[in-house]
Amino acid sequence: MNLASLSGDQQSNLLFVNFNQDCSSLAVGTKTGYKLFSLNSVEKLDSIYEQDCEDISIVERLFSSSLVAIVSLSSPRKLEVCHFKKGTEICNYSYSNSILAVKLNRQRLIVCLEESLYIHNIRDMKVLHTIRDTPPNPNGLCALAISNDNCYLAYPGSNQIGEVQIFDTINLRAVTMIPAHDNPLAALAFSHQGNKLATASEKGTVIRVFSVPDGQKLFEFRRGVKRCVSINSLGFSTDALFLCASSNTETVHIFKLDINMKDKMAKPQEESQGWMGYFNQALKTSANYLPTPVTEMFNQGRSFATARLPNSGLRNVCALSLIQKIPRLLVASQDGYLYIYNIDPNEGGECTLIRQHRLDGQPGESHTPDSTAHDRPLAQPGLSYSGATRRDISTGGTPAGKPLAPGGPPTNNPTASISYAEVLTRKGGGPQDSVAIMDELLAGEESQPYQELEQGAVGGEDADLGRLRLDDDNEFPPMTHKSD
Repeated sequence: MNLASLSGDQQSNLLFVNFNQDCSSLAVGTKTGYKLFSLNSVEKLDSIYEQDCEDISIVERLFSSSLVAIVSLSSPRKLEVCHFKKGTEICNYSYSNSILAVKLNRQRLIVCLEESLYIHNIRDMKVLHTIRDTPPNPNGLCALAISNDNCYLAYPGSNQIGEVQIFDTINLRAVTMIPAHDNPLAALAFSHQGNKLATASEKGTVIRVFSVPDGQKLFEFRRGVKRCVSINSLGFSTDALFLCASSNTETVHIFKLDINMKDKMAKPQEESQGWMGYFNQALKTSANYLPTPVTEMFNQGRSFATARLPNSGLRNVCALSLIQKIPRLLVASQDGYLYIYNIDPNEGGECTLIRQHRLDGQPGESHTPDSTAHDRPLAQPGLSYSGATRRDISTGGTPAGKPLAPGGPPTNNPTASISYAEVLTRKGGGPQDSVAIMDELLAGEESQPYQELEQGAVGGEDADLGRLRLDDDNEFPPMTHKSD
């Protein structure tokens, strides 16, 4: 979550805050550098690394590795990829406009500008493909799936309505377009398996979940009716059974993606005898004569659980994680605090705030709001969310979809004028120079200087390609996500 463009809390030192891909750590960018915190415990917030430098507006860590991608306010068009344990820069790239977002997984690095997206191969940092002339995206809204099997990129296909473009970053081709909302998009999030996509619009009243890559609508949840809000973030639990949504209000909603309940709603059941059976039947019959928006409201799910923040009107980012084998809701807020809540995976309801930790280095200590709050461990060690609820709900992948159009020949001219329609069916080119990203890089070798550009991405020259160790468990531990 980039806070640099917002006036925000004048008392806060924060410019950026975000969780890494598996929610095992938290990255914080401040006016004086950046910090990385471990999320293995709720009692304390352990500092992994702290760097005093220029104002950092974006800092993204790759899982639990030492690889971080950094953008500063003083050089908003320059991306630095660093090895923070050694304190060395691996490479840098400069772009034609300000960098609005950076996304990472084990295969790709995505750089989002207002009207273009650059897809890098994370093994050597080559630009594999450039999607140009996208609809204006001033907030840098995009999402990258962390799954190796479903390595999809989602980004707005329009700035007028809520269309989502799905792009295959491995085969470098457009997959599908999802007409998600009537209003422009405000938030996107992939499930950990990469086979579900959650969306919200600027109106903020309805949250939808679609299957990927076919784009079929699976769930629809109503966040509220009385007021329109700005959705700040969406986040799936590891097993994709729960979805959290935070906004500029004081309430964070958690929805349950209950496939069994969805099947029950789709199948007519025998009505019970008596007055209640008659009333239910009359209600269903009358719904057929109501306007479509009203009928849809009857079919939309409501929040399974909620959490209350101390303040409203602030930007924040939320995530669901298992910490010490207990389901937790994590909310990092613009006010400079990380709030940790317990979730009851069986009953839902109001979540209990058990800890809040200061993030931005300002005076203030970690606080335990309720000394009587206690943890409720899962029945068995290592259980997922679905294991905690004792439901056997499959979250397996879906077969790969067909591209909208066959891929064309690659181009070697990164400054060529490529229309948005053409780029969806062509493999874009990039600089031929590559760069290694592992710790065996020559420590004394300097990176390329920042360059003023007219178009395209430049940087990463003089790389040693023979020393890549991306699969080294010490540097890039294997993924631990498991599906039930």
